[in-house]
Amino acid sequence: MNYEQLEFSITDGVARIVFANPANHNAVNRRVTMEFADAARRCEAAGDLRAVLLTGTGSSFSVGGDLREFMAERAHIQTHVREMTLHFHAAILSLNRLAAPLVVAVNGTAAGGGFSLVCMADLAIATRSAKFNFAYTRSGLTPDGGASWFLPRLVGVQRAFDLLATNPTLSAEAARDLGIVARVVDDADFEREVEQLVAQLAAAPAGAVGRLKQMLRAALSNSLEEQFELEGRAIAEQAAKPATLDMLDAFFARSRR
Repeated sequence: MNYEQLEFSITDGVARIVFANPANHNAVNRRVTMEFADAARRCEAAGDLRAVLLTGTGSSFSVGGDLREFMAERAHIQTHVREMTLHFHAAILSLNRLAAPLVVAVNGTAAGGGFSLVCMADLAIATRSAKFNFAYTRSGLTPDGGASWFLPRLVGVQRAFDLLATNPTLSAEAARDLGIVARVVDDADFEREVEQLVAQLAAAPAGAVGRLKQMLRAALSNSLEEQFELEGRAIAEQAAKPATLDMLDAFFARSRR
């Protein structure tokens, strides 16, 4: 697929998906959802993927659904929006299934579906000037992009209802305090901090961070007994890897100095 509103690349085990329509505030239209789903499928098919970065260009990460396109398609809006959600949700499922961690770097406003994408991150980092607002019900709509699934697991059901029903605008610090964003950095330091974070995750010992992601995702539905079984298998398998044994040898060699 030729990308018109996304930039996509994989270099040195790091995939980068960048919303690249700043003139339209990276709004989510039909074309964007198709390109996003294609990029996510390419991530799934990539070998030895170590990390994925999702971000935007311009002053907005993404303002969510392109309401102007909705109205332009009003004669068959239900079919149009349903098709968009199928592509959008396919992309999110693909990224959620990856062993590689997903970093969502919020470069500006995140609203509607853009805010939903922040909630599905393994680790979200935001500029201090970023703003967050779901805005669905304010427009007579209901959430998509997994917001009704991810958000209650981050902040609890009552607070999720409040955020989705009353649409407050959150500062980056407020989003961090709620557990939606992990890190907030000054705007001037944002690009450097994002690159350092992605490089750190990509350089982690093979399999360890990916297994961690899978364990945390599984914990949302597993019983404690099931999680113990998953943890036991994972740490035993990781301990037996040559790279892990080399790291342990190096640790003890340093400690004897």
